[in-house]
Amino acid sequence: MGCTPSTQQRVPVRKRSTVSSRIALPYISETTTSDLSHDTILNDRLRYKGRTHKHENAQPHCPPVSTYANAQDNIADAANAAYQEFLSAFPEYRLTWILDTLRRHDYGRLETTGETYVDYMGGAVYPESLVRVHAEFLSRSILGNTHSVSNSSKLSITCADEARSVVLSFFHASSDEYEVIFTANATGALKLVGEAFPFAGGSCYILSCDSHNSVHGIREYAMSHGAQVFYTPPGSATGDFGIYATYSALTRFQNILLQNRPQTRDTAPSLFTLTGLSNITNSKTPLSMIQYAASLGYHTLLDAAALAATSTISLSDYPVDAMAVSFYKMFGFPTGVGALVVKKSFLTKLKRPWFAGGTVDVVQVPGTIVTRTSVLHEQFEDGTINYLGLPAVTHGLRYLSACLPFLPLRLSCLMHFLVSGLSKLRHENGAQAVRILSATPKRRLTSVGEQSDTGSLISLLFLSPSGEMLPLAFVGDAAAQTGLSLRTGCMCNPGGTAVLLGLEAYMQHLHEGVTHADSLRAVGHELGVVRISLGLASNFQDVWTVLRFAGLLANEQARGILWDAWNDADADNTPPGHE
Repeated sequence: MGCTPSTQQRVPVRKRSTVSSRIALPYISETTTSDLSHDTILNDRLRYKGRTHKHENAQPHCPPVSTYANAQDNIADAANAAYQEFLSAFPEYRLTWILDTLRRHDYGRLETTGETYVDYMGGAVYPESLVRVHAEFLSRSILGNTHSVSNSSKLSITCADEARSVVLSFFHASSDEYEVIFTANATGALKLVGEAFPFAGGSCYILSCDSHNSVHGIREYAMSHGAQVFYTPPGSATGDFGIYATYSALTRFQNILLQNRPQTRDTAPSLFTLTGLSNITNSKTPLSMIQYAASLGYHTLLDAAALAATSTISLSDYPVDAMAVSFYKMFGFPTGVGALVVKKSFLTKLKRPWFAGGTVDVVQVPGTIVTRTSVLHEQFEDGTINYLGLPAVTHGLRYLSACLPFLPLRLSCLMHFLVSGLSKLRHENGAQAVRILSATPKRRLTSVGEQSDTGSLISLLFLSPSGEMLPLAFVGDAAAQTGLSLRTGCMCNPGGTAVLLGLEAYMQHLHEGVTHADSLRAVGHELGVVRISLGLASNFQDVWTVLRFAGLLANEQARGILWDAWNDADADNTPPGHE
């Protein structure tokens, strides 16, 4: 199983059911789509055409929902009624009013463009003020390549040093113990560790099945040096994902670490990589497992690409040898900048297999002598860092620092509301319209500063009235038609996908050279899920719009209109996508 998006390959056209359905959403008034025409569906498109507010029942500091100026009045009324019921059910949502203010001032284009964005796990929506501040700085400054002594270069170095300092502060890491290495993204940071870790015969590489391909890829380096690779359990088909779910799963996880504990840490070091938050099963793994692995003699690596955007990470509480992050997933801008936050003592153990500009002091040519630069982080930053983008990292982390205390509480309210709404959605014949596959939050947060037991994404399948899985390619196209940005596919996480879809046995029988097309033929359906993920700028209107979209797919006439539009479209105009 790879990560080819479902929209890349056309699924054979199937006749839609003749069963008539209606929208039946919780918290929404008796609004049906039984009389919706093609124009109504595609002209409304669940898009904002303007902004209308109902001020009468607005709570202090709790702005009312924005509705569509030229949509039907009953839709606007339903949105506001749903919002008031939501506030009654989740009064703690009012504690996050500051994020509503930011939404209005920094994310106004979500209203003006009419796009509902629910793909924060793929990348955050950047705040407009961050772009303005950065553009203003660039417009009045001259920055130069950091590998020089000019005034412009010194300014770039100052900005880079400030960014490193802010990164350490954000993750509560001591500058005496930790260093920051800037990379292109979290994948680049993980690759850096994989290629430089001193794997040897007798070493082990241990990771979770429920990991991103960038984590799985490290096994290539491990095996090429004679190390063994062991996987920890990803969860179960019952919906309990991650080792936090059950005592038995936690025990199995610990036993794998214990049974393969390093015998000779110096001559045959072993590496344990922990995925802090799965980008498809939505499960969090306790960071305390890093401490347990370290106590057994493992070097530890944390993939925090998904976790860092909505959860507090303190390296003073949970010290790890190295941690990988991507800043665009945290606050949207800039892309092309990630970091490896790494212990200086760990860096001295890494042996890079090559060198490049900026990483060396002296190179003998012709010859074999090379002297690395004495600046530790420069030994691992190949070529020229993205010096124009680093000031935005500084501002972005400061922005996120102000939002992060409120974010888990807000997302907890929205997730519980969304899960409840999707779970109750039915076709007219009573059949389930949505099947949620990922872990859902079991604990409801009630105050600012609490941390959730899961992430803020939902992996699901949309079902037909007969119980068949609606093609992911169709769902993705229908979402695009209605102005909804979501994600379909396996999210570059084949292990997590296999667990969600019950394909673990099939995964064990893959052969060399197997292709995605081979897997489609063998399994009989697309390999992937629909993923809805919330984040920094999410609000009630977003989740209500998702429920309205789900309602359209549960309605026979609306689904038929979207299906016909999908059949008429070019199936091959969507290129492959990767996280």
